[in-house]
Amino acid sequence: MRVLVLNRRDVEFMLTMPKCIELMESALVSLSRGEVILPLRPVLRVPDSPNVFALMPAYSNALKAIGTKLITVYPGNRGTALESHQGAVLLFDGENGSLLAMMDAASITAIRTAAVSGVATRLLARTNAATLVILGAGVQARTHIDAMLAVRPFTKILVWSRTPEQARAVAEDARQRHGVEAEAAKSAADAVSVADVVCTVTAAREPVLRGEWLKPGTHINAVGASIPTARELDTEAVRRARIFVDRRESALNEAGDLLIPIQEGAIAADAIVADLGERLVSGGTARRNEEEITLFKSLGLAIEDLACAHFLHGRAKADGSGTWVDL
Repeated sequence: MRVLVLNRRDVEFMLTMPKCIELMESALVSLSRGEVILPLRPVLRVPDSPNVFALMPAYSNALKAIGTKLITVYPGNRGTALESHQGAVLLFDGENGSLLAMMDAASITAIRTAAVSGVATRLLARTNAATLVILGAGVQARTHIDAMLAVRPFTKILVWSRTPEQARAVAEDARQRHGVEAEAAKSAADAVSVADVVCTVTAAREPVLRGEWLKPGTHINAVGASIPTARELDTEAVRRARIFVDRRESALNEAGDLLIPIQEGAIAADAIVADLGERLVSGGTARRNEEEITLFKSLGLAIEDLACAHFLHGRAKADGSGTWVDL
């Protein structure tokens, strides 16, 4: 059995942001059409720590593929030589069950997570959005800048982090790679108050974005928190927003940004307007007017990893790239 192995460099070279946004749209549509089996991810929590090990399996009838992402999330790795998200994506043939590929999960996660935010922003942000705010300065900050610029012509980017030097580094990277005006923000409040689009990509367990800071018409991509007890947005921010998710079942089991306001009685579970895929299938207008605040709560879905792995395997076969090993 010959198995493809793709490392980080392979993934980053072959999986461009525009292509990944296209793949994520297709994956979310397929999910909404009932072509995907997607169980809730089992999570093993390491005792006396915020660290977790997660298994994310999926089957796609459209792709005739099965896959899973095996990943550890160690928030304490931020700012070190190790990433907070590490692991592997395994791709299997859906018809005969054979293992086809093993790929670096960190790079796939970084790109596809931002790409889904790109899909949401294309659907929900005002077409004239000009100022982008990034709260957080890790890997997802950089890939979200790539994704946001792929769907909207932002003219200014503000980056805030609790570690100012990291915010300055992300802003400098944006200037160098995209030629866009970018700078570190003095405070999250100052940045959010002028934002047309905000991406929260932090490791925070308590809110870093408050609803009182938001101006009418803002779109939010809430990305960083993925467990029921952690959130990046306060209750007022969620209460003021029209809410969209990647998948209702996941959001109502895992998204602290939504579950905590629901527990407080500030919103009801039916405050979720739609999954992104539902709106893509219907072709309806997601934003109703220029004044409403919209929120996309992202958790990340195994079908997104599977779609990326399927594409990468096909391209590697066509190009003769990657490393092929006999097992």
